[in-house]
Amino acid sequence: MITGRPKQPLNLSDEDRLHLESLSSSRSLPYGLVIRAQIVLMAAKGESNSVISEKLHLSKPTVGIWRQRYLDHGLQGLHEELRPGRPRTISDERVAMLVRKTLETKPKGSTQWSVRTIAKATRLSRASVHRIWRAFGLQPHRQKSFKLSTDPFFVEKVRDIVGLYLSPPENAVVLCVDEKSQIQALDRTQPMLPMGLGYVEGVTHDYVRHGTTTLFAALDIANGGVIAQCKPKHRHQEYLNFLRHIEENVPRKLDVHVIVDNYATHDHASVKRWLALHKRWHVHHTPTSASWLNQVEIWFNHITQRAIRRGTFNSVKELVTKIEQYIHEYNRHPRPFVWTATADSILDKIQRLCQRISETSH
Repeated sequence: MITGRPKQPLNLSDEDRLHLESLSSSRSLPYGLVIRAQIVLMAAKGESNSVISEKLHLSKPTVGIWRQRYLDHGLQGLHEELRPGRPRTISDERVAMLVRKTLETKPKGSTQWSVRTIAKATRLSRASVHRIWRAFGLQPHRQKSFKLSTDPFFVEKVRDIVGLYLSPPENAVVLCVDEKSQIQALDRTQPMLPMGLGYVEGVTHDYVRHGTTTLFAALDIANGGVIAQCKPKHRHQEYLNFLRHIEENVPRKLDVHVIVDNYATHDHASVKRWLALHKRWHVHHTPTSASWLNQVEIWFNHITQRAIRRGTFNSVKELVTKIEQYIHEYNRHPRPFVWTATADSILDKIQRLCQRISETSH
């Protein structure tokens, strides 16, 4: 059954296809041009406007416009039409020079260019620099952090842990276990100023340290509940005592699958001996430098933001009491975290990052 008007076939020459593939993978050209090239390539594969719009998060009319523009005008049709206005005063060569200077050089005595410093170095106005940077998506003042795991069994561990999240075993409980160490009991040097109408809560920038505690936590991925204990240190002795605490709180009829990182405490000989004697326990290690795979890290962020970071504590005992109060209230109405990422989607994302690193290293 025909559900819409049939589209005119879109056939690409080898030369156009190579040019479009170059445009679609570019990291320096305007984003709009890159998207248009992707539209044409997907259309040439026979994909409908609806499918293309869904994959690229565009409206169907937008996809239809650029598909037709290519059919009518070829590659030239993918570029924006000239609009009335004052002629350009900055040549393509000066724009290219600014982009190259931004990407390939650094100012003396500094780690990155600012609008002001590069405007002075290139004799362009700050407004022009800002406009060109925005057009090319250049943001020298920003930085993203990343860390690639070097674990030789990275793929196998990712598939193992994601498999537990998406398809947990029957007659078993899956627990994400870790410790948040060195939680400081900080006391502000002056009283806090409460929030009021028109102004936010005020705290002094300096504080007095009254000691630290370590929070051990086990997050149940099925219901979001947390088993937790605060301890003065985070040695293998404390970790082993926490495992015993979990053992007492999990019904005997259930197997226990524990997801932990590669911290030395978790692999201590005493811990291994205890695990060997408790056959229902199964340990799953996250890959090195991949703590983001452990859901309890999300929960640690929640308790930090809601109960620890903005708190004022006169002693470690007061800090521990506050943490225990939060956990008690949290466990009254726990909510599990919804994990949607598949192992393949995670590995594809890491592959794209590796490809990007490889491209920038040449």
